[in-house]
Amino acid sequence: MSKLNILPNNPEEKQHGRFPSWLHTKLPQGGEIFQTNSIVEKYRLNTVCEEAKCPNRLECYTKKTATFLALGKQCTRNCGFCDIDFSKNPKMPEADEPERIAKSVQDLGLRHVVITMVARDDLPDQGANHIAAIIRTVRQLNPGVTVEVLTSDFSGNFEALNIVIEEKPEIFNHNIETVRSLTPRVRHKAEYERTLAVLSHVKKSGHPRFVKSGIMVGLGETEDEVQETIQDLHSAGCGIITIGQYLQPSRNKLLVKHFVPPEQFKRYESFGLKLGVPHMYCGPFVRSSYNADIFLQNPKKQSIELLNKA
Repeated sequence: MSKLNILPNNPEEKQHGRFPSWLHTKLPQGGEIFQTNSIVEKYRLNTVCEEAKCPNRLECYTKKTATFLALGKQCTRNCGFCDIDFSKNPKMPEADEPERIAKSVQDLGLRHVVITMVARDDLPDQGANHIAAIIRTVRQLNPGVTVEVLTSDFSGNFEALNIVIEEKPEIFNHNIETVRSLTPRVRHKAEYERTLAVLSHVKKSGHPRFVKSGIMVGLGETEDEVQETIQDLHSAGCGIITIGQYLQPSRNKLLVKHFVPPEQFKRYESFGLKLGVPHMYCGPFVRSSYNADIFLQNPKKQSIELLNKA
């Protein structure tokens, strides 16, 4: 079977002519890839799988899953790690997008839906009412489906945030992305402390069953800094933390500083579990929405092997 080589953009790694073995994975096969893609195209939807060039997108498509990207495919923030298009003035949200997403969920037969969004700092409500409408419409057309949202920080507007969490998604996710010291370089407009405040506010609301956040590693952070971030997320009320390897999506984005070996991910997992975080998912290919429903199916399963396919 052919291999998918995730090419490192670190010049030092290229010089040696080889990539870390844990960043080689088999390409998935099956007609479900085309079926999923055709349904997404049929309803004119955007997915973070494609827009952010996720390395897991082919595998997810074989399982007839996708992470829907709402509010368009142009973001009002220009983060150093993300390849989604930047625009100060994106197109207005499409009124029928909630219905189109709901119908695609029905066609795909999904049990768990992940809805993420571009940041919409140009809108008075930051896009909150549109996300809330998507949650309601998905549930109306697909009774029994569980919903996960991966939102922006709404610029710290808790009134907008409340609009989303009052829809009671089973999982609320807002990624902190990186450690405190690297935040100004990695994230555009977003702030480390504001992210913690958002997560803490959601936890105190009592609405979602789980509060979740994620970290990328390989951007120059230290182990102590990652542990500090895990501690901060735990204190903010996160019951699920994901940690994955950053991979440069295009030439004009931040370079990979180092490739984190699987054993380091295991140490991060162990640290978080000992700290009291119920669910730690850590590995080179782990992404915040990859296999997002696994822990719902296996609530007591805490092994790294759930999500680490390396």
